[in-house]
Formats: sequence, structure tokens, C-alpha cells
Amino acid sequence: MVSAAEFRQVCGQFATGITIVTTVAGDGSPQGMTANSFTSVSLEPPIVLVCVDLRAGRMLECFEQAGRFAVNVLAESQKELSNRFARQGLDRFEGVSFEQGTSGMPLLPGSLATMECVIRRSVDAGDHRILLGEVTAAAIQAGVPLLYYGSGYRLLSD
Repeated sequence: MVSAAEFRQVCGQFATGITIVTTVAGDGSPQGMTANSFTSVSLEPPIVLVCVDLRAGRMLECFEQAGRFAVNVLAESQKELSNRFARQGLDRFEGVSFEQGTSGMPLLPGSLATMECVIRRSVDAGDHRILLGEVTAAAIQAGVPLLYYGSGYRLLSD
């Protein structure tokens, strides 16, 4: 059996982009979290998935109540934003500018890509819940991605 520490180390050998997944709570306040467990699933229809730790109870509740989320693919210049949205116990949006997408989801300016999604299904898998979202709106802009590899941020080089 592979231990959790071993598994984390092995998975750390896979370079990933960094996203901030956002939604709106029942009281209308913007909510979000840093996530690198994000991937595309299907082209027809366009579906993506994001994994949310079951211990992130309030955040998970916000996603499920809203029935929607947005994925903000971070640019290299957004490292501080990634760190902010990875922390617990603070208003992550305090002092952070954002725009409302067509679905009302918070979109972060400067992101390389944004996708607004409707949750079509959720599946429990171990200590996470997988949210499958159908992409209803998307946008891209040029830039360099924020990458994570070997338990740290990395720079993309040619």
C-alpha cells in the first residue's frame, strides 16, 4: 500500500497549472479556492472537473448550493493570488478585484482563461468530491501560466 506521504510525493512529479475556482455563497458573497486538481473531461459537451477536499465543508457547500462555479486559470504574475486563495480562515476576496461573469460567477482579471460552469454531477472519491461542470462560457488571453511542480511554483522556460 502506498502511504499518503508517498502518494503526495509521486503526484508532485506531475507539473500542473494553477486555478482559482470561484462561486457565490447563498448570501451573495464571492467565494473561491486555489486548486490544481482540475482537468478537461469532454469536448461534446464541454465538461471539466475540479476536486474539492471534503474537509473544505463551507466551500463545498457553497459550490453545491450555487450549482455553478468558475475556473480561473492563473498567469505567472498571479502567484500571490494563488497563495491567498489557498489559505484558510480569511475573507479571500477582501481587497481582490473581480468581474461578474455571464452566470454571475466571480472572474479574476488577468487570468489566462476563465470558464463558467454548471454542475452536472458530483462524485465522492476518497477524501474529495469531484464536481463535473459543463462549460457555458469561456474566455482566454495571452500570457505565461503559473505552474506547480515538486511542491513549489516553477517558471516555464523554452
